[in-house]
Amino acid sequence: MNTPVPDYLADLLRNCKTAHGGELADYIPELASADPNKLAVALITLDGLLYSVGDDDYEFSIQSISKAFTYAYVVEKLRLEAVMQKVGVEPSGEAFNEISLDQTDDRIKPKNPMINSGAITVHSLIPKAENDCRAETVRQFFSQLAGRELSFDLAIFQSEKETAFRNLSIGYSLRNFNILESDPVEIVESYLKQCSINVTVKDLVNMMSVLVNDGILPRTGERIFSHKTVRQVLTVMTTCGMYNAAGDWLANVGIPAKSGVSGGIIGVLPGQVGLAVFSPKLDRFGNSVRGIDIMQQMSRDMGLHLLEGVPSSRVIVNDHDVEQIRPGLKVYKLHGVLQFTDAERLLRKLQDEEQDGGTIILDLSHISLVNDVGRRMLLDGIDRLRADGHNVALVDPENIVPHAKTPSDFEPHVYQDLEDIAK
Repeated sequence: MNTPVPDYLADLLRNCKTAHGGELADYIPELASADPNKLAVALITLDGLLYSVGDDDYEFSIQSISKAFTYAYVVEKLRLEAVMQKVGVEPSGEAFNEISLDQTDDRIKPKNPMINSGAITVHSLIPKAENDCRAETVRQFFSQLAGRELSFDLAIFQSEKETAFRNLSIGYSLRNFNILESDPVEIVESYLKQCSINVTVKDLVNMMSVLVNDGILPRTGERIFSHKTVRQVLTVMTTCGMYNAAGDWLANVGIPAKSGVSGGIIGVLPGQVGLAVFSPKLDRFGNSVRGIDIMQQMSRDMGLHLLEGVPSSRVIVNDHDVEQIRPGLKVYKLHGVLQFTDAERLLRKLQDEEQDGGTIILDLSHISLVNDVGRRMLLDGIDRLRADGHNVALVDPENIVPHAKTPSDFEPHVYQDLEDIAK
């Protein structure tokens, strides 16, 4: 059998392609010529498995999505207390390019690192390496997270540089208050180059995997960020990542997120999943119209809202929980809760079953909770196992999967306990 996640993502794009509205970011000439029909979505699991559909190999400039990762880098290098001396964490309720400073504790500083004044300040804090180029340090770090060598889009960089009047105004204002400690032109241009790094949605979810996995890069097992750094970045993404639409986003989607004016949006649910979407047309806040639509639907379908209050069990089934009772009869003993993340791991394990026509028993007696998407994925998985020639039954004494009728209208046999199987 195959896991249904790719089919689900493909359905999302098909349902969203007819969505209309929004405009390209025409204040940057190169972005104004982007293909408005490009559409892609990617998802990465806690253990680093990536799913993607649509224009998932199409490269676009990372733009403001870079702010989240650069902030994490600087907080990890300099420690949070030092960064907080320069940049606050208060939501601004203002546009991303507002010339906005705040005064707290007799100190003037940008309100948060997700608006341009804060992001330019954060960029200025990047320790200069041997290459003496902050943007190159960022590119190398992003490449490490993405698992491939990323490059600058020099046409995008030049286009932004030639129209950077507002960002230069922000830079001079920051220098005026000694928030920037060196040439504001050099810092702003280096920041713009950071925003011009090319990525795909697959790159973005690979980069996000380190935030999903509490600072550890699943691909290598290397700890990149401390738990404290991850918590700080996700907190700021939650309250500030979608600018002056952050309140609506938190209410309707409920996932820590960051958007960029090229049309990308990332979302991170710690310990569960990372999401990335790309579609170039933007709403009045500078966020992708179709990207928001897709993220809202994924949050609803998968039960991903941050305040759902359903913890992930992280281990739904171990190898020692799969028991071959006799030839042709295998039992999977499941544990914890069954929501999207856990159901995906279970179906990924079931897809390795050979098409031998044997019987598979799914023991739910140690499952404490099943949400709607977990139930639907479980039943869809049963249908897929049957299509591969297996007989399937449930051990469900608490009736936690009530009315267990699969999408193909097949109702699996339900046992009260494993002893019933031998009878």
